[in-house]
Amino acid sequence: MSDATFSDPEIDEKYDGDTDVLVSPEWLEEHLDEVRSDDPDYRLVEADIEYDESYAEGHIPGAVGFRWGTHLQDSVERDILKRAEFEEIMGDAGITEDTTVILYGDESNQWAAYTYWQFKYYGHDDVKLLDGGRTYWFENDYPTTDEEPDVTAREYESAGPEEDLRAYLERVEEVAAIESESSAEGRAEVGDDPEIPLVDVRSEAEYRGEKVAPEGSKETARRAGHIPGATNISWKENLDDEGRFKGGDDLHSVYADRGIEGDTEVITYCRIGERSSITWFTLHELLGWDTTNYDGSWTEWGNLVRQPVAVEVDDPASADAKE
Repeated sequence: MSDATFSDPEIDEKYDGDTDVLVSPEWLEEHLDEVRSDDPDYRLVEADIEYDESYAEGHIPGAVGFRWGTHLQDSVERDILKRAEFEEIMGDAGITEDTTVILYGDESNQWAAYTYWQFKYYGHDDVKLLDGGRTYWFENDYPTTDEEPDVTAREYESAGPEEDLRAYLERVEEVAAIESESSAEGRAEVGDDPEIPLVDVRSEAEYRGEKVAPEGSKETARRAGHIPGATNISWKENLDDEGRFKGGDDLHSVYADRGIEGDTEVITYCRIGERSSITWFTLHELLGWDTTNYDGSWTEWGNLVRQPVAVEVDDPASADAKE
């Protein structure tokens, strides 16, 4: 589907017609016949971390299901999918490089946003998020089903990777507020003035060093704290009380109030890259800012030996026992 033919009155009003990366629940309900078709023009995808309790129990009619551990990562290298894997999985889901892909998922669209970012990294042009995600859809009694669609496999050829959307460890080390390296004489000196804004989207407790990761997280760092110079702005601040994205002016205020105006590159990070994808989507796609996602995030940074860490508590948490 060409973006020129796309119109969602609710989203147009919310963002003054400046975005085509969100669809409203109302628009999707009106177009369920198109997304339920086996025609590759549209494909609706639910991306979940709790797949068995989410997609497998019920989903939007016509949606195919992506499971985090199976469809969205290379678990051997702890990386995003390699190009060939991405192409194979998308093709098996009936997606071509010209398909309009509409994404939604559990946990406030965290995994859907991560999938969105991965689509963009591999050069897919026409991809959108369902505003409000799975929770809003189910809580407001929109149509659901437990029937999985039978889709025809297609050929998918990626146009990426688009490396300007991704931040790697070396880049983050370049811009972090590190005054001196760790040595036998003492710990690294850290400051609060990074070269460019680093947005830590995790909870305040994770940022301060009071906890390593959210309760129940299977993939964590050994240490707690944050990247030196990072500003803590929770990913939740991008959403309103109903779990939908705030309007453009409100989003600008969230970041301007912390001194981030979008006049330089911004790097987002969290624990493993999914919560930071929500903020990356907000800044890059909704506000149009130059933003990269550090998907290695705290699991990479917080596991490195002698890596400078900033904490705001006297006795920071650790995955290692303290005697």
